[in-house]
Amino acid sequence: MGKNLKMKAARAAKGMTQQDLAAAVGVTRQTIVAIERGDYNPTVRLCVDICLALGTTLDGLFWPDRKD
Repeated sequence: MGKNLKMKAARAAKGMTQQDLAAAVGVTRQTIVAIERGDYNPTVRLCVDICLALGTTLDGLFWPDRKD
């Protein structure tokens, strides 16, 4: 699992800090840091909550880019 730069970019585009996003989805800031670093694999429910908070989709935020 690599860094989640899409999530970081979407969060920044919304003008949200890691703490803002954490509060919006009910986790700690450390959890958001770990997801963005690729050190934590969130549950599907948390992925959905993050997508709703950032106004994006699962595909747009968590699906890996194709390399072909």
